[in-house]
Amino acid sequence: MKNDIFNAIEMSDTIAVGGHVRPDGDCAGACLAVYQYIRKVYPDKKVYVYSDKIPEVFSYIKGYEAAKPDEITEPVDLFISLDCSSVDRHCDQGKCFNSAKHTVNIDHHISNNGFAQINLVEPKASSTCEVVFGLFDESVIDSDIATALYTGIVHDTGVFTYSNTSRKTMETAGFLLEKDIDTDKIIDESFYEKTYKQNLILGRCILESRLILDGKVIVSVATEELMKEYDVTAQDLEGIVNQLRLTKGVKAAVFVYQLKENEYKVSLRANGSTDVSKVAVSFGGGGHVKAAGCTLYGDLCGQMEKLISRIGVIL
Repeated sequence: MKNDIFNAIEMSDTIAVGGHVRPDGDCAGACLAVYQYIRKVYPDKKVYVYSDKIPEVFSYIKGYEAAKPDEITEPVDLFISLDCSSVDRHCDQGKCFNSAKHTVNIDHHISNNGFAQINLVEPKASSTCEVVFGLFDESVIDSDIATALYTGIVHDTGVFTYSNTSRKTMETAGFLLEKDIDTDKIIDESFYEKTYKQNLILGRCILESRLILDGKVIVSVATEELMKEYDVTAQDLEGIVNQLRLTKGVKAAVFVYQLKENEYKVSLRANGSTDVSKVAVSFGGGGHVKAAGCTLYGDLCGQMEKLISRIGVIL
């Protein structure tokens, strides 16, 4: 598989790397790590980062400013999809991916069905960055590439606290640490640190949360009106669902926020053996056993009833 991927890179003059909409740490880290690696090993190739705007909290990663999808005006020779469980999860719902001459799919989501010509999907990996690390020639990995990869691993493992953290994850992180990366910036500033507004909206969402299904599930909703009240965007809501999950006694956490009229983003987290990916997939989403998501359309009350009913089935 590794040879197939690098053969595709070597045969291509124009390459786009891109991940899912609203990129998180793993998506941003994987895209920017692959972007840097290709530019370093194949300096004559034109490489694009085809992505939504990467959150400013990740601006310390080299290549952050390269996320300019508008730069691509013609079909590329190769599109490398990273941390994206389905084509329609790309920032343009797959238009650039579908027009590419050749496609590669690198991911770790259990719901990924292998939508590219070349597919490398490792559901047991902690993160897409861990999968990407396994592809790279270790001698090429410098501090900048290591910073991108470590960011993704830190964010998708909750700083090595989630159950997806394996021995391989820790060994990978150990190698990256030896590349003289700034772990304080990566962990404190990009994962833990919150703005005052983020703390306020977090508190409000916890205050207005509700326990349902005999206390097994906790639910909180941030409407468009609430987000306007605190002057926050979707990026400011990062981490709320994980905080909800830590509520004692719950098996699943549900956090919903409004994207626009009649459209809502749902984040699902689980404790124990609960598999929330099944719920997400049934609503057209995807993800992992313990961390998944989907989008609801239409009347929120009606859609939430269906969502909660589906969660009740898996508990």
